[in-house]
Amino acid sequence: MREARALLGDDLRPKPWVYWTDLVLSWSGAMVTFKAVQIGSLGVPLRVLAFVVSCLLLYRCALFIHELAHLPQREFRAFRFVWNLLCGIPMLIPTFVYQTHLDHHRRKHYGTNHDGEYLPLLNRPVWHAIGYVAQSLVIPLLAIIRFGLLTPLTWISGPTRDWVHRHASSMIIDPRYLRPLPSRKALRGIRYQELGCFLFLAAMTFGVVRSLYGQGFLDPWFLPQLYATAVAIVTLNAVRTLGAHRYVNDADANHDRPMTFVEQLLDSVNYPNHAWASILWGPIGTRYHALHHLFPSLPYHALETAHRRLMAGLPADSPYRKTTGQSLLHEVGQLLRHAGRRAEQPGG
Repeated sequence: MREARALLGDDLRPKPWVYWTDLVLSWSGAMVTFKAVQIGSLGVPLRVLAFVVSCLLLYRCALFIHELAHLPQREFRAFRFVWNLLCGIPMLIPTFVYQTHLDHHRRKHYGTNHDGEYLPLLNRPVWHAIGYVAQSLVIPLLAIIRFGLLTPLTWISGPTRDWVHRHASSMIIDPRYLRPLPSRKALRGIRYQELGCFLFLAAMTFGVVRSLYGQGFLDPWFLPQLYATAVAIVTLNAVRTLGAHRYVNDADANHDRPMTFVEQLLDSVNYPNHAWASILWGPIGTRYHALHHLFPSLPYHALETAHRRLMAGLPADSPYRKTTGQSLLHEVGQLLRHAGRRAEQPGG
């Protein structure tokens, strides 16, 4: 760690202009291409291309939530507010749903039953991993239920509020994870974001109903396109998540023993190769996941430079060199093949 810190130097700090430029350009491009999908005169090939580009740009916008989870609350306040306004609320992923991500970086929690972003997929039947990706078909609908139906119920029922917060307020992959109840101050911020999501859904419902009666401005294919876009984004993120770690730790079999720091590092994967493709499925620095676990505070725009410095300066036997994955499809394939062999074993 001392060697690594010395190699990085102190010039890899968050640059606000990079965040703002990236978000504004990505969001603007997403809106233009999303609308282009509805223009019939463009022809099918161009409309399909516009759909793909809009999904990738919206996916990029959504993953800024990962950066915001690591930036101190007092920093980038305006950026945080604007991101919630443009992306978090319309996508039904306001920043509060990802605050539990920090548990994933606590060394005593990583890979244990206290880590909502980890499952022992390598040691489970292959259908667990396949089912995790397949649930992308219903997650957008569950988000609508969470903020459109359950949110107003939390305003009138304390027990409902606690249940919703514990069971339905976190971006996680482990359904058993229970989110701790918030402080009164934190709850106040959560309520504002929930209200924003509810009002957005109410406005969308009003627009859809008016359009059904010929008085609205929404395209008839707007809702199918919106659902298809949401499913595409959630599916891509699910596949990326499968390749972010090797998921070797089985907390139940190991009596919830925390992994060592080196074990956690080796369980995470970097994808420095095939940049033209990995930047698309792993934007905002998510393709350097092992490096991110090594230095969680590094901004996304500094990760590539930091990785080059570490690979050039660390000794040949450094564990960090073993974190490089060949490609996302290769690593996910390895995971599925190992899980498949596990399922074929007696009792698997």
